[in-house]
Amino acid sequence: MEASSRLELQQAHTELWNLTFSYLKSMALECVVQLNIPNVIHNFGGNATLPSILSAIQVPEHRKPYLPRLMRFLVVSGILSFDSPTLGEEGTYHLTPLSRLLVDDTHINGYGSLGPFVLSQTTKYHVSSATYLSEWFKGEDGAGPMAAEMPFKMAHGTGPWGALGHDQQFNRVFNAGLGSNSRLVLDFVVAEYGDVFDGVSSLLDVGGGDGSTARTIRKAFPHIKCSVLDLPNVIIDIQPGDGMVDYIAGDMFSSIPPTDAIMLKYVLHDWNDDDCVKILQQCKKAICSCKPAGGKVLIIDVVVGSPLKEMFEAQVTSDLLMMVIAGGKERDKKEWHKIFVESGFKDYKISPVLGYLSIIELYS
Repeated sequence: MEASSRLELQQAHTELWNLTFSYLKSMALECVVQLNIPNVIHNFGGNATLPSILSAIQVPEHRKPYLPRLMRFLVVSGILSFDSPTLGEEGTYHLTPLSRLLVDDTHINGYGSLGPFVLSQTTKYHVSSATYLSEWFKGEDGAGPMAAEMPFKMAHGTGPWGALGHDQQFNRVFNAGLGSNSRLVLDFVVAEYGDVFDGVSSLLDVGGGDGSTARTIRKAFPHIKCSVLDLPNVIIDIQPGDGMVDYIAGDMFSSIPPTDAIMLKYVLHDWNDDDCVKILQQCKKAICSCKPAGGKVLIIDVVVGSPLKEMFEAQVTSDLLMMVIAGGKERDKKEWHKIFVESGFKDYKISPVLGYLSIIELYS
């Protein structure tokens, strides 16, 4: 075997090995959040030795000898960094830009931890659903109208909305995760693209969960009356608090209350094209009945096609997630255009924001 062929074989074998076990990265990340390691390191001033970390995390003594192996994996994965020890001293672990996103202290990142988001996407529902992907493709759930629309349904006998409705713990974890991610995204949108809210006096966040998005908008633009429309099982657990946001239990497929603007953040990617058209048609009725000249719909979602490799990988990974979990999809520009036209909208504008996401202004 030639040297070049031998090198290619070695590299390919290594890549295959890493891909085969890449699910362990997700599990290690979930473990980091559960063990509170980023907060522990932050509380030690942003760098901590292994003995310091061991003294602060809640694990039994007989498990502590295993922690160095987890920490080494976290360093190799880029979740933490490590300064090798000098003679007579302990090496120190440091937070990276990634692990700073998992720190609760808002002074370090401005919006709080994304730890809840990690936990919301590494649940038993998500992980076990992915193991059904090949069976789903091969049609081992049967055929015809009884076939499962998604691997999630094969794994759990119901879709994600059904699971959220009957498992309150899953419902709380899931909505807390989406809320934590919303704060980051909306803080960025408000700071960099605040002009999308010009001329808006009322906004309805459809599928807005705990209201994190609506609250962020209201804080930045106090004159905008913000409301959330979501399913009853979501609204029932929410404590209205200070009255900054109104909560409405309802179904976006049936009716959407009149409003100047509608926010759809991470909503349309959950649904197939036909369902998206139905949702957008309800949105069009709502904004046109409120403003004769027509309002607008603000969509925060993925527009597949980033020229940057890491961003594109995040986009297509999210698309695969939608196929597994929700039966929806991430869309490229042509696919977005198709559902906009079919919904009766005349014009729209796409602006890339925060890496792999975009904000779409959809005008009636």
